[in-house]
Amino acid sequence: MAMQFYASPEQIMRDRSEYARKGIARGRSVVVLSYEGGVLFVAENLSTALHKVSEIYDRIGFAAVGRYPEFENLRSAGVRLADLHGYSYGRSDVTGRQIANAYARTLGAIFTQEQKPYEVEICVAEAGATAAEDELYRITYDGSVQDEPGLVTMGGQSDAISGAVKTRLRPDQTLAEALKLAVEGLASVGGEGGQPRKLAANQLEVAVLDRNRPGRTFRRLTGLALTAILEDTSATKSPDVEGGLEDKPQPPASPGTPADNASGPAEPAESPKPEEGSGSTASE
Repeated sequence: MAMQFYASPEQIMRDRSEYARKGIARGRSVVVLSYEGGVLFVAENLSTALHKVSEIYDRIGFAAVGRYPEFENLRSAGVRLADLHGYSYGRSDVTGRQIANAYARTLGAIFTQEQKPYEVEICVAEAGATAAEDELYRITYDGSVQDEPGLVTMGGQSDAISGAVKTRLRPDQTLAEALKLAVEGLASVGGEGGQPRKLAANQLEVAVLDRNRPGRTFRRLTGLALTAILEDTSATKSPDVEGGLEDKPQPPASPGTPADNASGPAEPAESPKPEEGSGSTASE
């Protein structure tokens, strides 16, 4: 009779944690921070079709690193949860804390019960009336959730990026100042010989939760508006910048999409149609 190998529960949990951390560390990083006008999301992302930053509900945004199919499934589930709760009760009853707790329960169950844990790390952000009232939650692969005041960094070298950003972060920063700070933090790691890199606009995915807008606050910053802020050291909020804030519904996951993280840039994909019934189609 063949004898089965025995592994203690502690060893199994350690192995799963190491597996998930290695997968996440290969992913390109994301920075989420509060600024004067709302919450800013900046992700290093070469794909224009597979988003790492998305909208969940009116004042709630989502960012993730890791395997794209896994965190896209979680994003879709968050949209459905927010839509159902908002329809059953009221739109103001949907909160970032509620979504973050749901993600924590889901990831915790997957980590302990499934053979393979999700290789993802998630940030759920809710824009408040002021920067002090913004809520940023970081949810890790094992279901742990932390309330991070003002700044969340995730992905490959998140600790180094956090150190570069945190010392210069101020709640009264303009959008241009906050964007430059986040990009400098992302560019401070990954260069040859430890030198900073230069990140172009087409290497970045940028979005904001604009606290000054009623209803839906999620907007993407793209095109000339993004390029102007990155290239002009004296850039401030202007009509051109507002013109680059696009209102685009988020695409659902495409079958067989590659991992977001680390097997390299995703192959160009045709942008699918918006999800029906998602929070991103809510009227303002």
